[in-house]
Amino acid sequence: MPDITLSARHDSGLKLKLQHLFWRLIAFLPDRPYLRWKYYSMAGRFPDLDDPKLFSEKVQARKLYDRKPIYARMVDKHAAKALIAERAGQQYVVPTYWVGRDLNDVDWSTIPLPAVVKPTHASGCGVFLRERSDIDALLARNPGPEWLTLKHHRINREWAYGEFEPLIIIEKMLVEGDDAPDDYRFFVFSGEISHIELRLRRDGVGYESWFSSEWQPLEYQGFYYEPYPGVLPRPDKFEEMLEVVRKMAGDSDFMRVDLYVVDGQIYVGELTLYPGGGFQGCVPDQFDEALGRMWKQELTRHTR
Repeated sequence: MPDITLSARHDSGLKLKLQHLFWRLIAFLPDRPYLRWKYYSMAGRFPDLDDPKLFSEKVQARKLYDRKPIYARMVDKHAAKALIAERAGQQYVVPTYWVGRDLNDVDWSTIPLPAVVKPTHASGCGVFLRERSDIDALLARNPGPEWLTLKHHRINREWAYGEFEPLIIIEKMLVEGDDAPDDYRFFVFSGEISHIELRLRRDGVGYESWFSSEWQPLEYQGFYYEPYPGVLPRPDKFEEMLEVVRKMAGDSDFMRVDLYVVDGQIYVGELTLYPGGGFQGCVPDQFDEALGRMWKQELTRHTR
């Protein structure tokens, strides 16, 4: 089976290496100055955290000043499944095969393949299991202890990821044919869907496309992927997708709801509160101000 991951077109040169070095050097700072300097290192200017207007600035302000307890449940890859079932329905939940702390405790004879194994409190790490040899390689390496010690919430100061016990989860791997299913990312502001960011893979290449809530193509300059050059038809289950998204976002002032459609079934993949950490590339630059206007934030000041 071919690799189903999407590869982004990040700058991998000297600039990126220097940025990572700088972020390590400022890691000791409290949240507010850390976020100001990390934002500056990517955007070339400081964010306005006292009166944020841009979408990217409001993501930073949310980290600092919007600390609703339910956020921890939303970003916990295990706990979020119960929330998805409550708000939208069990049929939209990606099936879980196992959750725990030690991969050696898994009865692998009960795990259908393909599957994904990953920590519940972090992103950017995980293992695809397609055949028995992948399980053997996973157990030989056993990344579980390393995963469970990750301080993911410290990387971008997304405090909600540090508010629950980290676990390891094994769940169904969503595959459409032999490739990754299209990833529909709905941006929702107080119940209103502003647009849809679609990430897709065709012939081994990752692309992006942006659409209005009416599935009209939007012109933009992407950061992570090239725009898809072809025509993408409106999904067959688009109206049901919109309904699921609105149920999941509820009365949140902002949430990104990620959906997949596999074999005609809609799945909620993730509830995202801090897209891209609110840093460069979280949304195209030309949309940063307009999306910021849509986001009606209510903030409570914390000193951090």
